[in-house]
Amino acid sequence: MIQFRSVSVALTGALAGALALTACTGDQAGPSGGDSNYVQGTGEITRVATADRDEAPELAGETVDGDTLALSDYRGQVVVLNIWGSWCPPCIAEADNFVRVAEETAGQDVQFIGINTRDRSRENAEAFEREYEVPYPSLYDPDGRLLLEFPRGSLNPQAIPSTLIIDREGRIAARALKALTEEELRAALDPVIAEG
Repeated sequence: MIQFRSVSVALTGALAGALALTACTGDQAGPSGGDSNYVQGTGEITRVATADRDEAPELAGETVDGDTLALSDYRGQVVVLNIWGSWCPPCIAEADNFVRVAEETAGQDVQFIGINTRDRSRENAEAFEREYEVPYPSLYDPDGRLLLEFPRGSLNPQAIPSTLIIDREGRIAARALKALTEEELRAALDPVIAEG
């Protein structure tokens, strides 16, 4: 009994530490903005040559709307994976840009998917999606567990917001550690769409 409890406490501590690191820091994450609950990214947009891309992890779970979703369901399409929270000012700033580009690329084999993280209340995430008329699904990840699926040292999401562009073969083609303007999103996405 004592041995099981020690293992349980150790695992719980390790998970809590990993979640804190994922949600609050990163190898290249910038400083947080004052008393905010988000970590500013470096402003860096990284693009990866086709031959050097790593597989995206298999992400699956329940969406904000209560449906189920798996990233593998979209193999063969370009996927834009945006990590956001309703409490995050930069996420609010970029929301309209993502909605516009998602609508404009809908007929080009592009699928936008969100990962809503650190929203303890599903209602807050739902309200965000309603207010900004988000037309694509978001996985609901209040504890950041899905973010832990990305191997350390990979092009993982290290800030909130972060955006990954995944090519048709399920590999990470680009990562942005910042809120994106419509132009920046298009500049990162269009070359991956053009790979056909």
